[in-house]
Amino acid sequence: MNTELVQSSFLDQEGANTKPSDTTSTFVDNMRLPIHRWFRYSAGFSAQWVSQVLSNARSPGTLTLLDPFVGSGTTVLAGEACGVKSAGIEAHPFVARIATAKLSWHESIGSFRRLAGDVLDFARRASPDIEDYPRLIRNCYSEASLAQLDRLKTAWLRCNDHTAVSELTWLALTAILRPTAAAGTAPWQYVLPNKRKKHPVAPFEALAAQVAIMSEDMHYFQSVVREHTGAIVQDDARTCSAIQDSTIDLVLTSPPYANNYDYADATRLEMSFFGEVRGWGDLQTAVRRHLVRSCSQHVSADRLDLPTLLVEEGLTPIIEELSSACRELEKRRLQRRGRKNYHTMVAAYFSDLARVWTSLRRVCKPGATVCFVVGDSAPYGVHIPVERWLGELALAAGFNSYRFEKTRDRNVKWNIERKHNIPLREGRLWVEG
Repeated sequence: MNTELVQSSFLDQEGANTKPSDTTSTFVDNMRLPIHRWFRYSAGFSAQWVSQVLSNARSPGTLTLLDPFVGSGTTVLAGEACGVKSAGIEAHPFVARIATAKLSWHESIGSFRRLAGDVLDFARRASPDIEDYPRLIRNCYSEASLAQLDRLKTAWLRCNDHTAVSELTWLALTAILRPTAAAGTAPWQYVLPNKRKKHPVAPFEALAAQVAIMSEDMHYFQSVVREHTGAIVQDDARTCSAIQDSTIDLVLTSPPYANNYDYADATRLEMSFFGEVRGWGDLQTAVRRHLVRSCSQHVSADRLDLPTLLVEEGLTPIIEELSSACRELEKRRLQRRGRKNYHTMVAAYFSDLARVWTSLRRVCKPGATVCFVVGDSAPYGVHIPVERWLGELALAAGFNSYRFEKTRDRNVKWNIERKHNIPLREGRLWVEG
């Protein structure tokens, strides 16, 4: 495998993918695709873009593909559709479970439909018990909808035989939690209890419809995909402990951005419904401790110290610029009402990503290609050149070269009086070697 596999269509067309309307670095296009549409995840990129990269490879059937931040499974599913052996790592326990369930598309459709039918039949006879749900759940659903959802959950627990088909049924129930909520559910998966939907879907009806969609998609994949070649593991991208040395030809991924988005909070509604957390405070132990440190909530809970962070191993290539930016953030923090710990968040983020690059160098073959879909950031108006710093960390880890391909502008819709007026961009960081 050499570094020419991605050059022809993506790196040599100046400006070809730089339109503000370019959505290949978002999940939005996937909601029209079989399997991918089963669960809308707030982070991710286009499965069709993954397929295009793989189709440009000289011998895609001989590749081994890795996504160390696989999210809900986009890369691995696209790899399977292209006949490429694929592996995905996801540290978020709940999201890893969703991705694993999606990869069960090859299971018996009849068995899935029968189990889902049993769940619906039992739920119609069950008695609801909605008193113990946390406040978030009670604020998001009418009593009638919550009663139906509780009966469906009770029925699934009764029918659960710990098989892949049971997990598919669990995913069907998980997928209807937002459509059936009376509360607003934003595209980025935060819940908006003060915004109300006019016509939320009834849960029994929603589950039957979701099972029908999933059955249709399973039939399609089973008819066009030759074999099940993908795998999802709950692991940490900073170690890639589940991946053997020098086995990966191509890495396509999108790490968390250094923009203070709390990925742990993205599935709080679903985790609260299933009793995995009771409130926002539980997310630190249940989720955040597993994740790359990309939000101020994470570093605040860990009580991280800037001087200690700045001497962590791996930051040497960027330490001068990083230290200057973090010191400036530390000053500006005291002038802001929220006093968010962006100074420690940024330092912790790049420390974590330095470890990711070291792990990727271990698992990648010589001459491998790595692509990170990334965006820069400007917390408190201090610009953080994420793509360049990540490129320098990649070189320090032992890769040979990097270049950045812009796909779209960011920060063009914000109120600049509330945020900042620094132009930001998103794109693909291509690393070779």
